[in-house]
Amino acid sequence: MTALTWDYPQPFTLETKVGAADIDGLQHTNNTVYVKWCEQVAWAHSVHLGLDLDSYRRLDRAMAITHSEFDYLQASREGDALIAGTWIVGWDRRLTMERRFQIQRPADGATLLRGMMRFACIEISTGRPRRMPPEFIAGYGPAVCPPPSAALPGKGQ
Repeated sequence: MTALTWDYPQPFTLETKVGAADIDGLQHTNNTVYVKWCEQVAWAHSVHLGLDLDSYRRLDRAMAITHSEFDYLQASREGDALIAGTWIVGWDRRLTMERRFQIQRPADGATLLRGMMRFACIEISTGRPRRMPPEFIAGYGPAVCPPPSAALPGKGQ
């Protein structure tokens, strides 16, 4: 096992293993599975921060994805153990938030994917944008990480 190099400090992580159902006709993990893993680690992080689905419903607020980007860097195959990491890297404390993602394979330390999702706070009952409630500020705020001091590997270097 190789030491992992994360793009940002202290990721919230979720371990997974590539299963037979994750493999496509090209005999590697289907791209949509990586998106699912990013969604899963983001949601697990929110729950860890005390903002689960019950909280969202009670507050009539949710963070809804408005934009996403994924860079698929290497393939994974059935049986590969992977670790998905996420960070909240920016927010305006009112309406929007941005998460970054990185999926690595501990066996060789390879980064397989880098991704980004932007979110907007919405009122669940109407679907309209609404300010973040104080519970979102208190829950997500401490998890926002400062910007890295150098450009990310593979991004303009």
